[in-house]
Amino acid sequence: MKHFLIALVIGAASAFAFAPVGLWPLMPLALAALCELVWRSKSLKHALALGWGFGFGQFVIALNWIATAFTFQANMPAWFGWVAVVLVSLYLAVYPALATGLAWRFSEKRPFALVLTLAGAWAIAEWLRGTIFTGFPWNPVGVTLVPTGLLFLSQVLGTYGLSAFVMLVSGALWLGWQRQRKPALGVALGLLGSAIVLPFVAALPLLLGATGTSAAAGKFVRVVQPNIGQEDKWRPGFAEESDRRLVAQSLKSGGQHPRLLLWPEAAVTNPLHDELIVDRAYAEVERQNVSATVGPGEYLLTGGIGIYSKDGRAISGATNSVFVLGQGGRIVDRFDKAHLTPYGEYLPMRPLLSAIGLSRLAPGDVDFTPGPGPRTLELPGWGKIGLQICYEIIFSGEVVDRRHRPDFIFNPSNDAWFGRWGPPQHLAQARLRAAEEGIPIIRSTPTGISAVIDSNGGIVKSLPWRTAGVIDTRVPHSIAPTPFARLGNIIPLLLAFLLVASGIVLGRARR
Repeated sequence: MKHFLIALVIGAASAFAFAPVGLWPLMPLALAALCELVWRSKSLKHALALGWGFGFGQFVIALNWIATAFTFQANMPAWFGWVAVVLVSLYLAVYPALATGLAWRFSEKRPFALVLTLAGAWAIAEWLRGTIFTGFPWNPVGVTLVPTGLLFLSQVLGTYGLSAFVMLVSGALWLGWQRQRKPALGVALGLLGSAIVLPFVAALPLLLGATGTSAAAGKFVRVVQPNIGQEDKWRPGFAEESDRRLVAQSLKSGGQHPRLLLWPEAAVTNPLHDELIVDRAYAEVERQNVSATVGPGEYLLTGGIGIYSKDGRAISGATNSVFVLGQGGRIVDRFDKAHLTPYGEYLPMRPLLSAIGLSRLAPGDVDFTPGPGPRTLELPGWGKIGLQICYEIIFSGEVVDRRHRPDFIFNPSNDAWFGRWGPPQHLAQARLRAAEEGIPIIRSTPTGISAVIDSNGGIVKSLPWRTAGVIDTRVPHSIAPTPFARLGNIIPLLLAFLLVASGIVLGRARR
């Protein structure tokens, strides 16, 4: 029990390595301490419990923003938000438990074998967390490297490989503390070699002449952040005020023309596409109103809602979409969100959960219908634009249509639900996607943090949280497809299995 409580505390402390606190050295120190606890475990059950306690402590602190979301709806009590945080953390903690259990079981009480096995198992467990039950890969350990200058490693290793890298660093610290000088030196030399070799591998496409092409690079965009809080967004009668603010900021002087206007997720709350006979005209008028700011050769990309009906009389489904609007409100193209947020955009097991009084957080009784997945839109004169709405940007290896590589990714989001902790964590993960893929990402959110991110994950311009404003800038250049962009999660998963296999072989060879 003593060791379990220690694991719980160090897991909670490690949460402050993530944004917005960003004390990133806490993560390798906490994981080094976890190595010591697992090393001292007397049984598989104990090792599993230690990983679970560490994970629970980390998730329950780092995911506190989930509780904030419950304060913006009236169907369930606000205090249920913290119940949700605990329930989610109870489940997510299973994945660190799998990693520590696997490491204890197969390392045969050999320190170096433990480090290798745990590093690989941790990466595999994070990948599983991002895959099973639609996945929730929020705050992988590797994202703590975003402010360190080591983000370039993601161009080869991807997110899950970065997590393995962090675990290896932690293991080297632990081995040094254990006075295991040769194993610690081996890990340190391996990491140093990686730091030298991996940038070369990442740059190999450029060295071979495979330069990035980007028709959108240098084009002018205006990112609009209206500072409309979630408490107002769906208030009856506020839709007109919301449209007025968005249009006013889009018309604001400054910037260059022609340009793309980029508005947040669900910026327009009245449907922009409606198949109901009685409402079709209203959707057309709404499109005309919001596109009044669109000049010749320009487009507005805005989050909005689409309503479907099989017979024109009853609603059959709805979509969370990005609409590309030209002059006069003409729909040029659209993208429907594919990776919907459970309990936010749809209610799993609706008959059962609605019967006990639960509902989804977003207003409305009709669940959203998922779109087809990553897609690249090609706009005349503007090049290729990838779309990922809000939550979709956190899924490593799943944000790009690889057959039609975009010039940049537009990631409209509504982070107004998530208090102070959610937006900076979301931004950090968007930066990691940009570096992995070598593609700029532009984010527009109603309350922040809106940002233009270059193809190396650096922030070109941003607007702070809870601030109304616009970003006028040029689209950054993309780079040649990175090794990760070419192969996706094949690289980090192969690395992870290699680490696990090496740990097992080393442990048994010395038994």
